[in-house]
Amino acid sequence: MRRTRLMRAGVAALVMLGSWAAAGTLPASASDSPDAPPASAGLLQAMQRDFGLTKDQAEARLAAERAAGDIAPAARRAAGAAYGGSWFDAKSGRLTVAVTSEASATTVRAVEATGATVRTVEHSARQLDAAKARVDRLSAPSGVSSWHVDPTANTVVVNVVEDERTDNDVQRFVARARATGPVTVRTVPDAPETFAAGTVGGDPYYTGNVRCSIGFSVHGGFVTAGHCSGAGAGVNGWDGSYIGNFQGSSFPDNDYAWVNVGSGWWTVPVVLGWGTVPDQLVRGSSVAPVGSSICRSGSTTHWHCGTVLAMNETVNYSQGAVHQMTKTSVCAEPGDSGGSFISGDQAQGVTSGGWGNCSGGGETWFQPINEILNRYGLTLHTA
Repeated sequence: MRRTRLMRAGVAALVMLGSWAAAGTLPASASDSPDAPPASAGLLQAMQRDFGLTKDQAEARLAAERAAGDIAPAARRAAGAAYGGSWFDAKSGRLTVAVTSEASATTVRAVEATGATVRTVEHSARQLDAAKARVDRLSAPSGVSSWHVDPTANTVVVNVVEDERTDNDVQRFVARARATGPVTVRTVPDAPETFAAGTVGGDPYYTGNVRCSIGFSVHGGFVTAGHCSGAGAGVNGWDGSYIGNFQGSSFPDNDYAWVNVGSGWWTVPVVLGWGTVPDQLVRGSSVAPVGSSICRSGSTTHWHCGTVLAMNETVNYSQGAVHQMTKTSVCAEPGDSGGSFISGDQAQGVTSGGWGNCSGGGETWFQPINEILNRYGLTLHTA
């Protein structure tokens, strides 16, 4: 009985976090294991449910997204200074790369030679990133939800909470943001919140009176969200037994942490399906482009899928801004914090927060895992 409980605890210890390759190592990709299936049956089932796809369509989309992710670095190098961003186009099943009008015909041909589709835009990625960095230096009121570079619209998007768009502080922030460069203002229904929760039964880990979701295994422990607790805090598992403690934690500015594992617990390269879908093996951490499908596992709402909406977004929580986040259309609820975001079998990041819920829908941000692993010198545990 104890062995069974420990085995379940070991799996639970990596139930909810997207994780990436360690500093100095290359992320694994599909080419590393050509005979491996594109995804587990459970992940395919979740994609069929949330995207309205058949099994064959879900497999085809994953294959197309993997191909887009594989060519993205080469396409960016080919575009050079004219690079304006890139994203996965679900309709065409291809990577689209934006280049400025100053790009030569030779540059355009070089980008197309990678297999990408080319779109001409006004602003380069460097110009958009510089504008966003200037917005990052502004002090945002609570009515401003987040801001990010949108390569598809070739602008910096500032998201404002709909009910607060006429607030004087919000309007002053928007005016100052527009002065930094190409900025578009959009509205969102609610302000972002983190997804920690009070203690309830049957969940993977507890720290104090807070429940959060365990993430992808790393050698020596697991990664999770920084807002769940600070360095030194003790962690108990689903069965109340001691796992370890927070070895490092950062929030706000970042939202990541890692916990060491011991006391009869161990790590395995699995994202738990909670009986809703079969468990998912983690094989690497190749980054899914904007537009790609992505799924999330969390201790409250289990498996849900959506789309990558934006990268390098600054999210303005009530506790302070968190930088370099990825925004998705996946829903989440309290207790899902720290949970895993995964695309196919490639780990992407740890759940931070969002707005909405899994009944009415919403958006959720994750902190990319490569940043976490590089920060703490950790190595992703892969199958």
